[in-house]
Amino acid sequence: MSRWRPPQPPKSPYITAAGFTALQQELQDLWLRRAEVTRHLAAAAAEGDRSENAEYIYRKKELAGIDRRIRYLQKRLPDLTVVDRPPADPDKVFFAAWVSLEDDEEGVEVTYRIVGPDEFDPTKGWISIDSPLARALLKKGLDDAVTVETPAGPKHYFVTAIHY
Repeated sequence: MSRWRPPQPPKSPYITAAGFTALQQELQDLWLRRAEVTRHLAAAAAEGDRSENAEYIYRKKELAGIDRRIRYLQKRLPDLTVVDRPPADPDKVFFAAWVSLEDDEEGVEVTYRIVGPDEFDPTKGWISIDSPLARALLKKGLDDAVTVETPAGPKHYFVTAIHY
């Protein structure tokens, strides 16, 4: 059995202005955190035997995680396209739209915001533009029917509101 996995499909390069600012702030915070972890790592290394030094091992792993995230952000930030204006047709669903949907079967209404893959947050109702639901919603208008394939079978929704 091999460990090889096919590469992930590329993420959409879109992000909201607030999301871009948040990623820039995260990068700055990571550099500060990295300096602190490096100080702790140097102190742990000075204690002697590193093979049985739990503090040293923990700090090395923490530093590797921070470096991994810094590398990702440094590569990702220049490639992002900040979308800070509403679309020409605000009656259709595009990036950064708040969309209210009514479930066809249960009659429950839910609201989602379509955002970039780097800023999605299900607890806030933010879904990635790369998600199947967002893909199905793109270019739909008010009162349009939307069908999304889920693992449990197809789900049917009606678009009840769109705003930016």
